[in-house]
Amino acid sequence: MDQQTNGPELAPASEPVSRRGLLRAATVSAAALGTAGLLAGPAAATPAGHSHGRRRVPVDRISIQLYTVRDQLAADLPGTLAALRRIGYRRVEHAGFVGRTAAQFRAALDEAGLRSTSGHTGIPQPFDAATWERVLADANTLGCKKIVHPYFGRDAQGRPIRDPAVYRALARDLNQAGRLAERAGLDFGYHNHQLEFVPLTDSSTGFDILTRQTDPRLVHFELDLYWAWRGAHDPVDVIRANRGRIRQVHVKDLDVEGGFADLGDGVIDFGRIFAHEREAGIEEYIVERDDAGTPPRAPADALDTARVGFDFLASLRY
Repeated sequence: MDQQTNGPELAPASEPVSRRGLLRAATVSAAALGTAGLLAGPAAATPAGHSHGRRRVPVDRISIQLYTVRDQLAADLPGTLAALRRIGYRRVEHAGFVGRTAAQFRAALDEAGLRSTSGHTGIPQPFDAATWERVLADANTLGCKKIVHPYFGRDAQGRPIRDPAVYRALARDLNQAGRLAERAGLDFGYHNHQLEFVPLTDSSTGFDILTRQTDPRLVHFELDLYWAWRGAHDPVDVIRANRGRIRQVHVKDLDVEGGFADLGDGVIDFGRIFAHEREAGIEEYIVERDDAGTPPRAPADALDTARVGFDFLASLRY
């Protein structure tokens, strides 16, 4: 059974974010925290990240979301997985099985010397326990430790969800999914985009509801650092409000126009965020770039993104 994500992670063209808006959000957060430098400039981010501190990202906890190299996987599964292992990756996060069964995909990973420790698969909507249990069985076949719901936030017409009741219903479904995952020996998580931070009709946000109404024993969060910033939320604030629940992070950089960038080429100060890794409970640092290999970028750029991301995280000091 080929489990796919619920949708692409590309930012909708109708929701542009300006450099001024991002920096305004950062300034507000800085004032609240009494800190500066929430976003590093492209020229300053890499030297600052590489030149100070004794802490580092454990190499064996660096992963990559395979959505980054989806076109390469479809064209050459064994060759692409082997290339990721040569870069230095030991673990990956799957986003479907590229037309293979879970067992076939596991065999390809084994041949390359990789482990899929995590995977993106949407929970059934409406929730159906039998369907979800089949998904969990695939995850165990693959050898995953974690399974993550990848996408939510738009209605059938593609508009951002503004009704708090919809998020409350999702929280109930996430708890059900997490309970079944626990029985299957898996940790269950939720991956955010910017949509969860859109104000709802009662002035709360979807992220507020999901963090408050899901059981911490059953649902953790995979915090996408790029999308948190796109939602005008400082990841450090999110960590402090959800201690111990941010067990995975999607590490992707933000360029000065609000688009994607390879790690170290954008404006996010990752060292500042990772300094709170123990408070967060981070167990995996997952490289991702949503537009890697898609026009106008060349297909080969996706593996370049993977290499740059691994090298950046492996050499980061904070």
